[in-house]
Amino acid sequence: MDARTLGELLDTLGESTLRLLTAPAGLAAPVTEVLLYDAEAPLPARAPGALLLAVGVRAGAAGPLVREAAGAGLAGLVVRGKDEPPTETLAEAEEHGLPLLAVDEDAAWHHVHLLLAQAIGARPSPTAGGAALGDLFSLVNAVATAVGGATVIEDPRQRILAYSTVPGQAVDEPRRQGILGRQVPGSPGNTEQYRVLFASQGPVRLAALGGDELPRLAIAVRAGGETLGSLWTVDDGTLAPDAEQALAQGASTAALLLLRARAAEELSRHLTGDLLRRLLDGTAEPATAADRLGLAPGSPVRVAAFALDGAASAPDGEQAALRLLDLVRLQCEARYGRHACVLVDGVVYALLPVAGEPGGRGGERQRRLAEDIVRRAGKALRVPVRAGIGDVVTGLAEIRGSRDDADLVLRVLGPGESVATVAEVRPRAVLLRLAEVIGARRELTAGGWRDVLAYDAEHGTDYARTLVCWLDAGCDMARAAKLLAVHPNTCRYRLRQAQAHVGIDIDDPDERLVLWLQLRTLAGLRGDESP
Repeated sequence: MDARTLGELLDTLGESTLRLLTAPAGLAAPVTEVLLYDAEAPLPARAPGALLLAVGVRAGAAGPLVREAAGAGLAGLVVRGKDEPPTETLAEAEEHGLPLLAVDEDAAWHHVHLLLAQAIGARPSPTAGGAALGDLFSLVNAVATAVGGATVIEDPRQRILAYSTVPGQAVDEPRRQGILGRQVPGSPGNTEQYRVLFASQGPVRLAALGGDELPRLAIAVRAGGETLGSLWTVDDGTLAPDAEQALAQGASTAALLLLRARAAEELSRHLTGDLLRRLLDGTAEPATAADRLGLAPGSPVRVAAFALDGAASAPDGEQAALRLLDLVRLQCEARYGRHACVLVDGVVYALLPVAGEPGGRGGERQRRLAEDIVRRAGKALRVPVRAGIGDVVTGLAEIRGSRDDADLVLRVLGPGESVATVAEVRPRAVLLRLAEVIGARRELTAGGWRDVLAYDAEHGTDYARTLVCWLDAGCDMARAAKLLAVHPNTCRYRLRQAQAHVGIDIDDPDERLVLWLQLRTLAGLRGDESP
């Protein structure tokens, strides 16, 4: 695979992870590896293509390291700090032609190293972690050969990740069913066997659970005390004498492969999430982003926004928002495969593809998905969750508009509403936007509505609400009286008095329209609400 250039690396990880301070020679230099600086060990004499993380060196004191890194031909130096480094450090980097980059002050160096190493070594694909999982098939075949029995590897949820295909090894019906469904069939006997297995520190021999099933030799796959999965071998009575030792060695290798797969998956999630963040704020190039997200140019998409109900008390709001991100991502990935989700200012945004959806632009499938997520998240977090779904747009170039729609839906959702599309709340959304526009302009906030409210405040009358109810009722006196819970003659009398005392002309359609808009948007009055 071709080496990644510094420019590609910056574009992949995004400014939120890696920030460019200066690149005197441009961004076309290849980056082949990432090194951690060790003050007790000298730098390599020559290390072209290496990116050096300045561990333990403050930006203001990085001048000598800049010179040393440039002398070794390094591809760049990464310092820590949110603010710009001193001009002396920048001048040193520019004088020696060394790219200088920065990560946030609170970034952990080992995390930065992992992200950079993964980004340099591989370009995430739609099957993130696929290489590592492909290696699992090779591993289980090797284990099956060494142990002498058909072998599978499972994750902690009993999903089969890989299975052996060595000819001539005995299999039984439960194994066949598990492989076909990629899930171990559930039963009370299985539950007890897993309890025994995960309580053991080594290989366990497990009896057959039925007449059509063979015994098993199994071992938990662990790393640092965390259970990552398990290895299971069918025992037909012909296993190798050192089968337990071979299975234990296989579990050790499997742990490394599963950790690698997890790292690749986490990297892919981080990169797609950051890419979506940049799409939403308009700093990513749509055509490049579409290719990386596996979308054809011009593919219709929409944005869904999920947020914890602001009225609910959430003492651990930040942690709850991160858990909401995980829940949204899990449900979206279950339906769409690799998926872009990101948490921005407490709101989780998900990019939902629309191409091929039944119902065309209606997006009923996305609404059902949002309802399912809101229901599941509410139960898991014990905090109400709300969702807004933006309009369908053609291609990622228009995604910011769909995001604005989704945000607007969250703002106008009423009590008892948890999910809505922008089309379902369009009138409320338009009125909210009008209120923002009108409220920001002096000439649009002037008018008779102020006089009506002032007269009510001074004389204890209810002319403003009477006007709103009458206008909301389409100037139907009987309906307006019903909204006000008064006799139609009372309503008629109030309107005549409002005209006489305030000087408004309710016979003029233009004045009626402006008065209604101002009372609804600026005064916040509605005819269908109690005073």
